[in-house]
Amino acid sequence: FPPPPKPANACDDRRSFAKPAQTRGHSLTRQTGECGGILHPAQTDTKPAVRHIFQQRESPARQAPIPMELFDTHAHLLDERFDADRDALLAALPEAGIRYVLEACCDEAGFDAVAALSEAYPFVYASAGVHPHSASEWTAGTADHLVRALAHPRCVAVGEIGLDYHYDFSPRDVQKRVFAEQIEIAISHRKPILVHDREAHGDCMDMLRAYRGRLTGVMHCFSGSYETARECIDDGLYIAFGGALTFKNAVNRREIAARLPLDRLLLETDCPYLTPEPFRGKRNDPRLTFRTLEVLASVRPEPVEQIAAATMENAKALFSIA
Repeated sequence: FPPPPKPANACDDRRSFAKPAQTRGHSLTRQTGECGGILHPAQTDTKPAVRHIFQQRESPARQAPIPMELFDTHAHLLDERFDADRDALLAALPEAGIRYVLEACCDEAGFDAVAALSEAYPFVYASAGVHPHSASEWTAGTADHLVRALAHPRCVAVGEIGLDYHYDFSPRDVQKRVFAEQIEIAISHRKPILVHDREAHGDCMDMLRAYRGRLTGVMHCFSGSYETARECIDDGLYIAFGGALTFKNAVNRREIAARLPLDRLLLETDCPYLTPEPFRGKRNDPRLTFRTLEVLASVRPEPVEQIAAATMENAKALFSIA
């Protein structure tokens, strides 16, 4: 996979952005060899693609490049790990086949910064919300600020919100109260929610059931059971898969992804976290959405092109993007 481009001028200011490059699209070339695998997404002006070990069921000897574009529905490009090359990376995304990115917000301090990023890049959309890690910081003023942030024309979701019982950085009763308040705000402003649920399936599902029929959104980095996924879908939610789908021990997750209806699936990276195999240990970025696409295609009956197109349309429908 091509390495991230080196910035012409490194920038430490998160609000200083380069102009976006012109969109040229992306190709995923398929070619058989020793493994009969799908090749990495390759730009026409970069080094040759790298072969994958995942098997492709039906692969002609050679095909013309297949143009595809993806929507990374959950990224954290304002994370400090992108400070050195954020501008260069963002400018390169359209040509790398990433048509849209949703920048997920985690705390009140990020409301304005995420909006500024979306203003600078026409392919970046914003969310606004307080992550369970920061739930203890929630105040009445935060709620008012969130309502104002949602009025921004490029703010399309409330999130990242939910429950995290793995770290418990905020007391659980506070997490639940803040989650509920943000769900109410999302419903009143007709915005979908980005749900974070880590080791809190029971409480999270109980809370979502309380709003059944009134909300829409996505289960970010889904890690629950098939039955839970089906319940979420029946309640109007989408299921998002990212780099964790590629992990060697994610057999059950891949089985679930294979069985769910394609019209309720989304792709994401959660970058710079959850880097997919075989790049674990390196910083994740939206271009590696193609890696998750490959693995998803390896377990589903639909052609990879159909999955790419469907996940794009699903995301656009959820976030009301024309």
